[in-house]
Order: sequence, then C-alpha cells, then structure tokens
Amino acid sequence: MTAAASRLPPADIARVGSIGLRTRRLRAGLSALGIAIGIASMVAVLGISQSSKADLLAQLDKLGTNLLAVTPGQSLLGEQATLPPTAPKMVARLRTVDEVASVRKTAATVRRSDYIPMAQTNGISVLAVDTNLLATLNGTVRTGVFLNNANIRYPAIVLGAVAAERLAITRLDAGPLIDVDSNWFSVVGILDPLPLAPDIDRAALVGYPIAEKLLGATADATTINVRADPDTIDDTRALLPATAKPEHPEEVEVSRPSDVIKARAAAETAFTSLFLGLGAVALFVGGVGIANVMVISVLERRSEIGLRRALGAAKRHISVQFLSESLLLAALGGLTGALGGMLATAGYALSRGWAISIPAYAPTGGIIASLLIGGIAGLYPAVRAARLSPTEALRTV
Repeated sequence: MTAAASRLPPADIARVGSIGLRTRRLRAGLSALGIAIGIASMVAVLGISQSSKADLLAQLDKLGTNLLAVTPGQSLLGEQATLPPTAPKMVARLRTVDEVASVRKTAATVRRSDYIPMAQTNGISVLAVDTNLLATLNGTVRTGVFLNNANIRYPAIVLGAVAAERLAITRLDAGPLIDVDSNWFSVVGILDPLPLAPDIDRAALVGYPIAEKLLGATADATTINVRADPDTIDDTRALLPATAKPEHPEEVEVSRPSDVIKARAAAETAFTSLFLGLGAVALFVGGVGIANVMVISVLERRSEIGLRRALGAAKRHISVQFLSESLLLAALGGLTGALGGMLATAGYALSRGWAISIPAYAPTGGIIASLLIGGIAGLYPAVRAARLSPTEALRTV
C-alpha cells in the first residue's frame, strides 16, 4: 500500500469518527451532557455577571458620578453632630456646585389609615425636602407631580418607590390619603427608584414649611445633596466640610453615592471565580465520562479494529478514528453547553430588565476548553486501540 493510498481525508475522518456516536446515541448523548453542563454553567456565570455589571454601570452613567452627600458626623466627644441651618446656602455659594438640595428628618410616622397602630411604620420615614431635590438626584416621577412652590405649604406628600409599594398605593386617580402623625396628607406623586438615594425610596416626602408647622421639623439639615462640576468633583469634596461647618469641619462627612454602585458592580464578579470553579469541576467530570465511554468503546469494538487492521488500516488510522470520535463528542457537548449558557443568560437578563451582555470569550473559550478536554480524554483510548494487533483483536470475532 502506498503512502498516498493510506491517508484519510478529513471527510473520511469525520465519517469514521462519528460511527460510535451514530450507533450508540444514548450513550453519546449522556457523555456529552457532562461537558454541556460544565460549559453552560461557565458561560451563564460569565454572561449573567457581565450583564449585571453592565446594567449597574449604565445606571451610573445615567445618574452621574458627580453627586455628593454632606451629612453630620460625630463630635470629638463622640456625640452626634449637627449641620448649621446656613449650611445649604453656604454650600450653594461654591462656584463648582450646580445644585444643592437639603433633606431634614422628622420624628413623624406614616400609616395607610388611622386604624393601624402607630408602631407599625413599615420602615417608612418622613422627610422634609427642598423642591429641587428630584432635579439634584436626577430622579423622575412615576405618576403625579413632585413637591413645588404651590403645594409645599399644604398637606401634600410624595412617596418613594419602596414606600408606595409598602403602603399599597399605585394609582393617584382616587386621591389617596395617608395618616402622618394624625394629620391627613394627600398623596400627589410617586417616584421611580433612585439608586443613588435608597433612603428616599423608603421615605414619604413633604415640603419644609408644612413639616415645620405640623410635624415639628427643625431647621438644620440632616443631608445636603450636592451636584457638582464633574471636572472638579474631588476639589469640591475637599472644600465641603469647611464650607458647611467652618467652625468644626471635622464633624462633617462627605460621601459619594456613586461609589456604592461601583462597589456593587465590583461585587458582581466577586463570586465569579467560585462558580467558574464549580463549572470546571463539572467539565472535568464530563471529560472523565468521555474517557470512560471511549475505553469501553475500544473494548466493545475490538473485532472492528482487528478487521480494519487486517484490511490494511495503519495504527495511526485507528488512533485518528477514536480520537476524532472523542473530539466530536466533546464538540457536541461544548456547542450544546455554549448555546444553553447563552440562552440562560439571555432569559435571566430579560427577566431582570437588563441589557444582554455576553463576553465573546465565554462561549468561544468554552468550546475550546471542551475540545481540549475531549482530546485529552480520548488520547489514551486512541493509543490503546492503535496498539491492538489484528490477530489479538480478531480473537473476539
């Protein structure tokens, strides 16, 4: 037999390599399932993590990173400090500050009706706020209107997204009323969620004049929200303590709410390595399953191997046949797993309202990894099959 005549074209390699898959479909499917589960879990973990991170960063871009929150800290003696009533106006004088809106906590509680015990507050706080708070936070009203110069002197109230949900108020066409410290307030608006201000989400907002009159609100702000020039955000942050409270700047804390979202985005990848490790274990188990199937396949097909060797097939032909069968089995599992992982990512992202973001290296790397596992798993059975002599193999015929 000439060297040219003993070659196997790629089409023939694929045909002889798929014999075992076509004749033993159930076994092949179960073997490929292990690889598919491993690849699907790895692709899904990377895809869901990337989609969640992309959604958080998109929120951050929309809301801006130039929001600062000024709050009172503690005095040198460990007592709770306060901000002077003039602090909001002093902060607004800084040239690098675009918007300033103050928030004042009250001791009032909110209930859906006066039949509910006063102790049952559902964790909803009552805040007296400035009319430009929503603009400063880049927030939006889901329904109704926000507080304005026309309603801040009257018992009008705006609910944060979480507060409205807890009070079971979703519509304003019936003019819902709520009890605030035995005073009936009319709900005039419901806000969309504010990722940069979760305290506002869980609060009921009223104008400062009516809060001072009915709810005992004090003049000192508990939080001053500052929207600053993005190019000078660090300089503004450094100036705020001395500007808000010149006599004791050390008692003023300045935070950047966007840092919380950045931390959440970073935390989305914190457990990625753990889940990737679990996926790698499943992939390894799948590789062991392929190796086991291929070894059994060699033992079951000794007569076929002997017959092919007797008809002139070289050792390399036999090894190529079984190695290609292992690679095809792994490729089947890898493709199925990559597709399943992408579908799982897409389904989960759509259910959460996220944009679908699957890194290209996830499915590509998964398929490559499955081929490597398949090649390694099929190497020993292929060598073992090639070492069988025709006479030894044909003894089983």
